[in-house]
Amino acid sequence: MTPFSVPLINNIFRRTFRPVFRLLFHILGEVAIIGRENVPKREPYIITMNHVSIYEAPFLTAFWPVPPEVAGAIEIWSTPGQGILARLYRGIPVHRGEFDRQLLDTTIAVLKSGRPLLLAPEGGRSHSAGMRRAFPGVAYIVDKTRVPVIPVGIAGTTEDYFHRAVHLQRPRLEMRIGKPFTLPPVEGKGAERRVALQANADQIMCAIAALVPDEYRGVYQASSGAE
Repeated sequence: MTPFSVPLINNIFRRTFRPVFRLLFHILGEVAIIGRENVPKREPYIITMNHVSIYEAPFLTAFWPVPPEVAGAIEIWSTPGQGILARLYRGIPVHRGEFDRQLLDTTIAVLKSGRPLLLAPEGGRSHSAGMRRAFPGVAYIVDKTRVPVIPVGIAGTTEDYFHRAVHLQRPRLEMRIGKPFTLPPVEGKGAERRVALQANADQIMCAIAALVPDEYRGVYQASSGAE
């Protein structure tokens, strides 16, 4: 397997992008980051987040202690603006709903290199606050790599965020970082294995749901364990 590395041009973009976007978010509204102490310092891990709009990934990557590798839906690469940012950052394209050998090889290489990896288990934007059911792909990657999962709950990134910001409403963005945890190994074959993968993906989403306000929990409302 080819070792994972980030080209110089992309590293230069990341060093520029992160402070610029941190400043931009602080100008547009309030920013709260809770749970930084839960981020491991020397081991690879997978960051998982809820995904409402286009704002979560830039928000998280700007404020995370180190620049994570980011996997996103392949459609982003053909979207004006977002596609340019994805290429400059060197994001990892994901073909949703199908087995992607290249994605698996890349994510394994990322984690073996000791880098953190950001995934959105819902597979795409929900366009509303409520969380949708996760795709099992995130659980498949975790099972193959056996690295810890860090749940992250993000609130305030609704699709009207920029509209509220430019109208000087000072919207609040909040990122809550949960404690790392591990998932049980996936056993069985066929349908049994698919059920186990979905159960692990749902476990990740429940951990995220426990970190967000009630209106963000969506289908994980009853199982979040949040009060």
